[in-house]
Amino acid sequence: MSMVTDKVVLVSGSSRGIGAYLASWFLSRGAVVEGCSRSESSIADSRYTHHRVDVSDEKQVLAMMACIRRRHGRLDILINNAAISSMNHSLLTPGETMQRIMQTNFGGTFLLCREAAKLMQHSGGGQIVNFSSVAVPLKIAGESIYAASKAAVECLTRVLAIELAPFGITSNALGPGPVDTDLLRNVPQEKIDKVVARTASKRKSTLEDISNVVEFYIRPESRNITGQVIYIGGV
Repeated sequence: MSMVTDKVVLVSGSSRGIGAYLASWFLSRGAVVEGCSRSESSIADSRYTHHRVDVSDEKQVLAMMACIRRRHGRLDILINNAAISSMNHSLLTPGETMQRIMQTNFGGTFLLCREAAKLMQHSGGGQIVNFSSVAVPLKIAGESIYAASKAAVECLTRVLAIELAPFGITSNALGPGPVDTDLLRNVPQEKIDKVVARTASKRKSTLEDISNVVEFYIRPESRNITGQVIYIGGV
């Protein structure tokens, strides 16, 4: 029996890329998965429920969490993957773009953490895994707002680790390097290669790398691992 069999898991940004992969990964291990994104999902599984939600919209998040509470009465694991990016020099970045990125990447993560923790504290604990990025330590030019939003996620993760520890809830983050998903589709290959070259492993992150870190964080033996950030590839 898998360690996540019958666990209730919420994966944000689950319609494609990393989120879709992790939703399927949890399903293959017997979990009950609730997914959300702004678009529809192609995942067809009796143990999967999809919500059309903009995570930066508090009312939509509250409605989704109320639905999860009614259906399951608990939430065991939160995977905060939903994020957007816009590559541009800081001097050429409109304020509207800045607000949209911060509201989705940081604001959405905060809202889901807050509401998930409320459910988790009533069922004896849980695990929160937030997504950062190697863009934070590498300080990638053209990614100032994206990196800043992920740095805020890391700070939130560490503070939540302290605030939520009394409820048996762990809060950790992982920062992948470049991954072959839709997010990189419009990024010049030369730029991707430069980022990869600055990592210790000198290779892109894979989806399996990511699920490996997620699995480590949610293991029962990791109940004393909290407030941590693991960067994939070494930076």
